[in-house]
Amino acid sequence: MYCPHCNADNDRVLDSRACEDGRAIRRRRYCNQCERRFTTYERVERLTLTVIKKDLAREPFSREKIERGIERACWKRPISSERILELVAQVESDMQADYDSEIPSSVIGRIAMHHLANLDQVAYVRFASVYREFTDVEDFVAELAPLRNHLDDRPLDHSSDNAS
Repeated sequence: MYCPHCNADNDRVLDSRACEDGRAIRRRRYCNQCERRFTTYERVERLTLTVIKKDLAREPFSREKIERGIERACWKRPISSERILELVAQVESDMQADYDSEIPSSVIGRIAMHHLANLDQVAYVRFASVYREFTDVEDFVAELAPLRNHLDDRPLDHSSDNAS
């Protein structure tokens, strides 16, 4: 490690400890040349994913774009900011688990829709309407049909019924 003060490559580590909730290691170093101390951080290097758009253009993955899209879908819904950030982290984690360098934008949308369907049905349909480019009411009806069928398949909860 080069000393930031004298540029010498002659140092030793005085102390190492985890920081950033275990996502990084902080090292206090001592330069044997100029006898000054400095701090370095070691973090896992994440591969930068490239998103392949519908028109086959490529651009670097942007977590902020996913976050904005999900926030818009969840607008005025009873979903906390923390839960939205958790969902964005889940989407990103799923992407990183299955793709190393390039990922189609359609896959990102499907992953986000999957997580939204489990979180809030209204947010799911809002997101789907943009992602799938709905053009009319029939597109909404077609998207709602599987959700409605899923609800119809659930057993009824009779615990609140009054027994006579």
